[in-house]
Amino acid sequence: MSTLSLPITAPPPALASAGPHVRVHTGDALAERLAALAEFVSATQPQSISRSPSWLPALGGGLGHTMYCLELTAGSRTRGILPLAYMRSALFGRFLVGLPYLNVGGVIAEDAEAGQVLVDRAIDMADALDVRFLELRHERPVVHPQLVTSPDAKANLRLDLPSTPTELWERLPAKVRNQVRKARRNELIVAWGRDEVLPDFYEVFSRNMRDLGTPAYGFGLFASILHHFPTQAEVCIVRAAGRPIAAALLLHGDSTTEVPSASSLRSHNHTCANMLMYWHLLERAIARGQSTFDFGRSSPGSGTYRFKLQWGACPVPTHWQYYVRRGESSDMRPSNPKYRTLIGIWQHLPVCLTRILGPWCVRGIP
Repeated sequence: MSTLSLPITAPPPALASAGPHVRVHTGDALAERLAALAEFVSATQPQSISRSPSWLPALGGGLGHTMYCLELTAGSRTRGILPLAYMRSALFGRFLVGLPYLNVGGVIAEDAEAGQVLVDRAIDMADALDVRFLELRHERPVVHPQLVTSPDAKANLRLDLPSTPTELWERLPAKVRNQVRKARRNELIVAWGRDEVLPDFYEVFSRNMRDLGTPAYGFGLFASILHHFPTQAEVCIVRAAGRPIAAALLLHGDSTTEVPSASSLRSHNHTCANMLMYWHLLERAIARGQSTFDFGRSSPGSGTYRFKLQWGACPVPTHWQYYVRRGESSDMRPSNPKYRTLIGIWQHLPVCLTRILGPWCVRGIP
């Protein structure tokens, strides 16, 4: 598939003299442009691996979506980009998302005017593709008359890391330290790896997601992430008597380590395996010289939110923005009351069945 060029009919005054235009990269053209896009992102937002253009092939290969990247250029210079996934599902319909699976996404631009132009073109694409809505997972909202910000008041929780594990240990609450010590007394084994431990990770992840009543992403997504982030992604496994009971996917950016997926088995909560695992995740980030640990996104007051706060994490507000064409932006959120019955049913399905149905179902949910 070739690169498309979309002329700007009425650019903002600050951009008019530079002769900007938006190119829409997809398919082979996107693959050829990835290195240049990565160079722009590294110079603009170097700290977060969530903004890496490598997510486009990782998610495209792992979820089967059509991936696009809008690039605003002025001459030979990139002014901004907007990675997008076109999601199609017979069950849920069509969506344009930047980007699924990730907590942070949307526009990366050198100024507000460039961001507005990219959103203009994304809205044009949303209309052309006849999607239900365009979703942009911003932390800093883009001011645009056609975007609305989600009322879903979630936050990303982040911890500033000290230079040594000892410093971190000393500032943790006594309760947290005692739970980590308890896990050590239970003789749990912590191991690190990549593809060789991915089946263990998925065994824990898929079972935990079933217990939560949520369809699990497929094994192929995590294999794709490891493939496209060969030096930045790794897997942590906690075992009891040889059985995996907790697992996490860890991703290291330039200065921030993120944990986009982590799970532990409810049947082993008494072992404090999850506490031991997170201590090792934090130790790993410090060993890599990282300055920030990103625990991910949670609803204030929820159990996961309180879990992250106890490590000293601070909330960073999110501003997910939408261009809604049909329905409401909250229609696809798991917190929507209409899904309560389905969640209850899913929690009682055999895990083997949810591993078959889950990936097919969740790939259509933005």
